[in-house]
Amino acid sequence: MSPLISVIIVNYNAGERLQKCLEHLTKQTFKAFEVLVIDNNSQDGSADDLIFPTLDLNVTYAGENLGFAAGNNKAVKQAKGEWLAFLNPDAYAAPNWLEEFVKGMQAYPDVEAFGSAQIDALDKTRIDGAGDVYHILGIAYRGYYGWEIAKLPQDGDVFAACGAAAFYRADVFRKLGGFEARFFCYGEDVDLGYRLRLSGGRTIQLSQAIVYHEGSAISGRHSDFTIYHGHRNRIWLAYKNTPFWLYWPFIPLHFLANLYLLIRTPMFGVTRPFIKGVFDGYKGLGQFKLDRQTLLANRKVTYADLIRSMECSPFKVLTRKGKNWVHENN
Repeated sequence: MSPLISVIIVNYNAGERLQKCLEHLTKQTFKAFEVLVIDNNSQDGSADDLIFPTLDLNVTYAGENLGFAAGNNKAVKQAKGEWLAFLNPDAYAAPNWLEEFVKGMQAYPDVEAFGSAQIDALDKTRIDGAGDVYHILGIAYRGYYGWEIAKLPQDGDVFAACGAAAFYRADVFRKLGGFEARFFCYGEDVDLGYRLRLSGGRTIQLSQAIVYHEGSAISGRHSDFTIYHGHRNRIWLAYKNTPFWLYWPFIPLHFLANLYLLIRTPMFGVTRPFIKGVFDGYKGLGQFKLDRQTLLANRKVTYADLIRSMECSPFKVLTRKGKNWVHENN
């Protein structure tokens, strides 16, 4: 029988974290799943000699660093499951992670995507993320990042599921075109959630489907790589997906947001990669013109519903307050 769920892990020099990630999957109370590991030409041997007899495990060597987006897309071509579970190698699933997802899938049969409750793996009293939030000024962030675990919200709609531990219907993922490979890494999860929302779809954040996430443990939260790709991609994401009346009138405020972020960069010593990311972001907008036209021509969500799904308060961005709500049809 085909597995219900295909768990997909993109590995790039994850070291012992990949082994730990897989060990947690061996303890799942729900068993009807396969595991696909895509190794992006790691140099540390982390994908070698992975022996887990109790797992339906397949390891593929990409031969090059495809990035997070294209790596996942490659794995999806091999996936047999009705659902795809994208899991970072630095995210460690609680034993009932998949079981709680299945409960959520049954409770919300019309929903196409689900997010996991992410707890900080290094401080289990803190939330690592409870759904991705998208601000109307083109800034995305993990909701409730760093908040006390007591603030973890109940099940509810979110703008997008964080790619560290996200579930998508396989047919919907393929129909949407998968992750945006041009992003390479960072922001592709919000981009996919945005496209799902434009198509009329929904994402539910599940409070009991828990993973313990180290968060940028491999690439580094304030590394040049993270800063460059994160800020380049947020500019691409906004242009590619946002309808005319929610994009062009707010462009002056987007520039002010960029200025504010630029002022903060010396605190982390990342001014140069930030400037390069923003420059390359605006410089590269032309490649998404056709994508933008196609996406918005087929838009099924109303302006009102799209605005309601976004965050508009500048203060909530600073505090990382999440935006989780109960859909009227729940």
